[in-house]
Amino acid sequence: MQPIDTAIPLLGDLSPAQFMRDHWHKRMRVIRGAIPAFSDLLTPNEIMKLATNKAVESRLILKEGKTWKLEHGPFKSTRWKLLPKKNWTLLVQGLNLHLPAADELLRKFSFIAHARLDDLMVSLAAPGGGVGPHFDSYDVFLLQGMGIRRWALSEQTDLELIENAPLKLLKRMQGTQTHDLVAGDMLYLPPQVAHDGVAAQTDGYCTTYSIGFRAPTNQEIVDAFAHWVTDTTEVEGRLSDPSLTATSTPGKIPDSYLATFKQAITAMRIDDEAIAQFAGCFATEPKPSISFEPPEKSLSRAQFATRAAKQGIALHPAALCLYDHKHLFINGEAFELLGDAAFWHSLADARECQVPSTLANETLDALYDWYCEGWVSLRAVSG
Repeated sequence: MQPIDTAIPLLGDLSPAQFMRDHWHKRMRVIRGAIPAFSDLLTPNEIMKLATNKAVESRLILKEGKTWKLEHGPFKSTRWKLLPKKNWTLLVQGLNLHLPAADELLRKFSFIAHARLDDLMVSLAAPGGGVGPHFDSYDVFLLQGMGIRRWALSEQTDLELIENAPLKLLKRMQGTQTHDLVAGDMLYLPPQVAHDGVAAQTDGYCTTYSIGFRAPTNQEIVDAFAHWVTDTTEVEGRLSDPSLTATSTPGKIPDSYLATFKQAITAMRIDDEAIAQFAGCFATEPKPSISFEPPEKSLSRAQFATRAAKQGIALHPAALCLYDHKHLFINGEAFELLGDAAFWHSLADARECQVPSTLANETLDALYDWYCEGWVSLRAVSG
């Protein structure tokens, strides 16, 4: 893991600690040469090919005059031949799930808690292409690839949207800054900063790689917690009121009835422990589109243990693994850490690690189960 107090080009020669203190969720920053000599991870044709894959989330945005159009993938390969020469953008989400180099790029931002990190999206734009003036409700880093992206920026408080538009577009954009970004430059934007990025090259393509972060609403958290409590809690008992008396006001709810409800709800024990478990499960719950495949030819447990000790293991790019002081969480499941905590912490932090021969059998059993589920794999042998 990189030291958080060492200045790095990625953050404009700020240290991660300085950046998080002075900019994260507070101030935008234009970073020239964030990744010097940055080269695109895919060619335009390869990006288009990915967008034809049904396992890849993709969108096509076209602007015709003042009209915006939105199409969802997967697309047929013949769609690209019908595109105009300008004013369109292809967005491919979750690039890190399909390309190791993209996952490696995403991990450059591991100075931010994995619980907040979302995915890497690539935007491929013809001249004049963009997604229109908008704002995001989450932090985002925008790394420039080929071509030129011209960004208009504004910290305006007027965030009214155009009604009935296919995209969440600002009704009024009052740009106060303009910056042209070229390969390796990066823009950081905190939430609710208005921005409009347009491909400014005269021919060819423009690519922008977006590193986005999870920012669920309070309502989404509460809704998910309600489902989680229902799925994980079993409360015994039934409404019973042997002391119920005759009444001349049958429309009034009896006090004993309310007391029984209070007792049932209190029995759910929504305490700090329950909230901690839910938070970890929520943060590691994979998106509905994510699926894991077991190895084509699974090793036996003994074979896996031998190979893992030699090669080490790595989490699947889509696997989400976190921990707190007591639990380990992976893909929406919670486990109590009873041993080998340092190993589990190292795996969650670095997403890959060596497997010491001193690990407990219970730890190896868990790793082997994860291997069979497709959550972890053996690292490739170098050389």
